[in-house]
Amino acid sequence: MTHRTPKEINAMNTPVPTPRHRKGALAAFATAAVFALSGCAAYQLPPEPARYTLETQTNGVKTVWQYTSAQVTKDVAPEQQPCTGEVIGTNHEPCRPEPLIFLRYDLDLALDKTAKAGDTHEITITGYYQQSLTALPKVTTLKAEASFDGGKTWHSAATRAQGRNTFSTKIEHPRRDRAADGVALRINASDSEGNTVKQTLPTAYKLR
Repeated sequence: MTHRTPKEINAMNTPVPTPRHRKGALAAFATAAVFALSGCAAYQLPPEPARYTLETQTNGVKTVWQYTSAQVTKDVAPEQQPCTGEVIGTNHEPCRPEPLIFLRYDLDLALDKTAKAGDTHEITITGYYQQSLTALPKVTTLKAEASFDGGKTWHSAATRAQGRNTFSTKIEHPRRDRAADGVALRINASDSEGNTVKQTLPTAYKLR
């Protein structure tokens, strides 16, 4: 899933037409093989460092990344995750994984994928990146919010660091009848290089 993203937009949300040429594919949860089947797009981007926004929505889960990218002068993608252009044989220019923060959730649910209503429930969230031959940033902050009414209102959840890129979050569950739509989660995280991610799960789990 190494890529130079096809939907990279600057702070004004406008594609930048310059001689800079990068190949790529986006999608938060796909593999290079999927991109090879679906194709990829080429965009003209400036060689200078710039701030970009990338948005995806998969099965109702919305993710918005903001990150800084610049011209690539040498490959920093490991052999296990080659550049998309290399995989599909359309581009052999240097590339690297963009510094996108991905989120992994341990929701600690019962076998029926529910959590107990009217109780404090702890989940674990880990940030991670695509593999790179260069040093990766560190996720420094994470803010968690929960909603019990389908995203109409949000409640902050206590969060603390548990190790590198890992955070625990305690969610105060209401009674089951007050969370008919289950529990929605909204996570905001940032790293040591100023890259951010905001991810919204409309129904992370149900209460019992």
